[in-house]
Amino acid sequence: MSEVLVMAGRSVRLSLRAGDALITALALPIMMMLLFVYFFGGAIETGGPYVQHVVPGVLVLCAAYGAGTTAMSVANDMAEAVMDRLRSLDVSATALLGGHVAASVVRNLAATVLVFAVAFAIGFRPVASPGDWLLAAALIAAFVTAMSWLAAAIGLLARTPEAASGYAFVFAFLPYPSSAFVPVETMPGWLQAFAAGQPLTQVIDSMRALLLDRPVTVLGAAFVWCVALGLAGVAAAAALYRLRVKRA
Repeated sequence: MSEVLVMAGRSVRLSLRAGDALITALALPIMMMLLFVYFFGGAIETGGPYVQHVVPGVLVLCAAYGAGTTAMSVANDMAEAVMDRLRSLDVSATALLGGHVAASVVRNLAATVLVFAVAFAIGFRPVASPGDWLLAAALIAAFVTAMSWLAAAIGLLARTPEAASGYAFVFAFLPYPSSAFVPVETMPGWLQAFAAGQPLTQVIDSMRALLLDRPVTVLGAAFVWCVALGLAGVAAAAALYRLRVKRA
């Protein structure tokens, strides 16, 4: 655990030094939220103020964008042989990758708080109970952790940071064919089945239900998806790390 904390501190310091990338990661979800609320919100019917509908989706979008940063950080360490130098100090693979994941969770939770602050400023009004707030916080933390492990695996798979960024684009794309920005039932019929069943829709619908005091029907499925994706990310990262290190 001490090694993980040290490596997480290293990753956080690197993020702070790359100020332009950090600002972009924090500002982009906010810009997307403002874009949808003020440019498109008047044309999208959701049965209430559009800002109430879109904020839970933006929270998930924020985690998706943050995963790309994590993938690039891991790929950069591999490309610059940082992993090899740390291995010579007998630092475990768990600490190396866990540090990146822990730093990713910290960055994404900070971005989530910032998105909430701006959302309150533009009219978002949650009506959640303290218990619902705790469940919503646990769900977004579980989702961020799962995405971070998947991003770490992508960073190990890619040969360059640029390739990692390209591979991670799928994370940034998945919120769009979901319930994040428009109701699923307004989509073409052939797309509705995918949008309704994909993991991000389960997470977004659960966040929306918890924060807006609506019936919570898919919370269990959302947590199951987060656990499954997280375990898949851990397994893939472990296998790819052994493969890359063996080849090195």
